[in-house]
Amino acid sequence: MTDSTDGWQSFLDRWSQEWADAQDPNTPAGGAREGDEKARRAGWLGFPPASEERIQALEDRLGHRLPPSYRTFLTVSDGWRHAGGFVWLLAGTEHVRWHEDAAGLSEYFPGELDDDPTYEDELLAGMWQRALQLDVESDAVYVLLDPGDVDAAGEWAVNCWAPWHGDPPRRYGSFRVFMEAMYREFHHLETSRFERTGSIFVNATTRALDASVEAAKLDALGGRYEEASAALAEAIAYGRPRATGPRDQIRRLLGETYMVYFEGLASDPLYAPEVLPVLAAEHVRHGRDDGSLSHHLVGAPEEIHAAAGAFLRQVREDSFHYTAEGLFGRAVEEAREQARWGDTDAAWHTLRAALPEWRPIGPDHLAPVGLCADSLLGPLLTPERGRELLATPRAGQRGDAPPPTPDLDPPGLAWLADGDQGNFLTPYRFVLVEGTEPDELPGRMGADDTTALHTPATMRDAHTRLRDNQNVPPWKDEALTAVGRAGPAWSFAFEPRPSARFSEQRFISPGNAASANAASANTRAVTVWSEPSDGHSPGVFHLSVAQNGEEQYGFTVRGDAIGRRGPIPAALDPDHLFSRTEPHDKEGMHDKERIHDKERLGERRALQSLATEFDARLPRFALTQGRLHTFRTRSWSRPPVEGERYATVHISLLRP
Repeated sequence: MTDSTDGWQSFLDRWSQEWADAQDPNTPAGGAREGDEKARRAGWLGFPPASEERIQALEDRLGHRLPPSYRTFLTVSDGWRHAGGFVWLLAGTEHVRWHEDAAGLSEYFPGELDDDPTYEDELLAGMWQRALQLDVESDAVYVLLDPGDVDAAGEWAVNCWAPWHGDPPRRYGSFRVFMEAMYREFHHLETSRFERTGSIFVNATTRALDASVEAAKLDALGGRYEEASAALAEAIAYGRPRATGPRDQIRRLLGETYMVYFEGLASDPLYAPEVLPVLAAEHVRHGRDDGSLSHHLVGAPEEIHAAAGAFLRQVREDSFHYTAEGLFGRAVEEAREQARWGDTDAAWHTLRAALPEWRPIGPDHLAPVGLCADSLLGPLLTPERGRELLATPRAGQRGDAPPPTPDLDPPGLAWLADGDQGNFLTPYRFVLVEGTEPDELPGRMGADDTTALHTPATMRDAHTRLRDNQNVPPWKDEALTAVGRAGPAWSFAFEPRPSARFSEQRFISPGNAASANAASANTRAVTVWSEPSDGHSPGVFHLSVAQNGEEQYGFTVRGDAIGRRGPIPAALDPDHLFSRTEPHDKEGMHDKERIHDKERLGERRALQSLATEFDARLPRFALTQGRLHTFRTRSWSRPPVEGERYATVHISLLRP
């Protein structure tokens, strides 16, 4: 049989019966609102239906035909009790009235319009004066039906506002959409009320929602994360327990952090080791105090609070390492080793290949979200890779693997010339050493015999914590370099933004230092120093290739001047790489910009040729967003000789 009420009758019947079943029949008469007991016994929150004549009389009084969903609602019930938790009586034909900005709220929402207001602000500005007011009795909640905000089906939007919301009015696309939201609010509040009393709010709707949560978990494990997220979001709107924690895992892997607290999981000893580090990492990233994390663990056992404190310390020290069981756990360790030497793409490939072998620690565990907190592997999980992870079937579920996300690192070295002068990596200098592991570089280039690798850190953090060294003479130019692998046969030591400027007169290349511990001892080393023009002085690009402690060839380009040393291979000929051919002028380009573009073009050609000649590369992602080991090198400049003078300038900001 066709429902002539567009589903209103069955919807309102279900709502009414669930409300009635949730009421305590022993509530004292003074503890219920007028009419509630009668509604409970009748199992009906509504009123008798309005006749067509009453509806037409209302429309004549208003001078408007009512929107379809509200009009049809009135044919089922002429008004409504308990629309959600804070509107106790909703108007029928008798009590509908124009609001006419009775409370003067247009002064505050949206406030005074600027010269170019948005369409939404214009709608809101006029809404208070023209809207119908539907709330009759409420907890200071306004329910306003707006004839100026109409969709293609003729539905009027509903705006709902209360002074205790602290937010602008909430907009619902139609009266039906508003009522469905209030039904969900009723469920959410009843679930919480029952939980506080140690009981369970249960009916056919809650059972169906709980079944959908279980199905969503399986969908998520099978790679159908979008369907899973939608089902979990609906269950959350109804207040269903054990839905928020699973959905927060999906949200976090998609790069979302706002209101991600892993509710129900963070205080559970089974899941806390997986999710607490993620919360700790977010707190540290935002510089929040420890108490804000404890706020989300109210009521948790003391052991959980102690674990949260330990994870906060590990995250602050960049020492948190994610672990997992089985084959996936072994892949995590392999990926960490790859990431700590800069090969973040290979690390992601390792994790991706092992994802089908990942196993949850409990029924509410959907993905290895703890990876997000790992000091080395967390940065790898971009939102795109998070989607790939979530779309990969795992935990024994079957399905097609998603297409792989593109690698993040460009090939070779030429990408270094893409940065502007203000880029964090520009200017830069680096050394490539052939046939040497990264952890051997301090022994070849270290400031002294005790030099060792520092704990992996971002380049910015490393420079903040470690750059200043008060124990060396001011003329010394010790570089704080990040280290890693630069291809199949090379390791690198890279420093962005050196504190010293290149001085050919005083420069000592680490590759061909006169020492048994030269970077090129028993091998080859390539040294590059790039200083693009700052608009005031010409740019510099220096290359030196050394073997067994002696320079084999090299060149230094400063503006248009080129200094050559040794037999330079044709592929690295600076006359060709830094040719005087002007790059294509951009419209409106100034002379300084033209010179800068020309220099960067030569730099790019030189880096491209270097990468080809030596089959080398540098990892852009690890240098800009990842964490790498660092160490301090020996000085890149010689000490002053007799008769030379130099000056040092220190600039300090003093507060009055």
